[in-house]
Amino acid sequence: MATTVLIVDDHPGFRASARMLLEAEGYEVVGEAGDGRSGIHAAAALRPDVILLDIQLPDMDGFEVAAGLGDNGSASAVVLISSRAREDLEEQVDASSARGFIPKSELSGAALEALIG
Repeated sequence: MATTVLIVDDHPGFRASARMLLEAEGYEVVGEAGDGRSGIHAAAALRPDVILLDIQLPDMDGFEVAAGLGDNGSASAVVLISSRAREDLEEQVDASSARGFIPKSELSGAALEALIG
């Protein structure tokens, strides 16, 4: 059975690209959300194995969303993504409940698998 993924990102073009890339590499994208609140609701409804979560969302940042998911008892592995460099976010990523961080430009099935193992 394929690993299920929810993509939470406010850019429709990135969501479409990430969906195509991940599906081509054997993942099953079960949903998409364009903001943090929608992402939290989609995670509760869909219960994906992995939540690919943008750090910069219009209503709340990805760190707040990750904390909210943990408070709701989500068992999904959260992987943060951003167009910003890893070095800019390292301390915040390390302090979060997320499994790790992937720059959007480096997103691949292999990079995701390395974090969710």
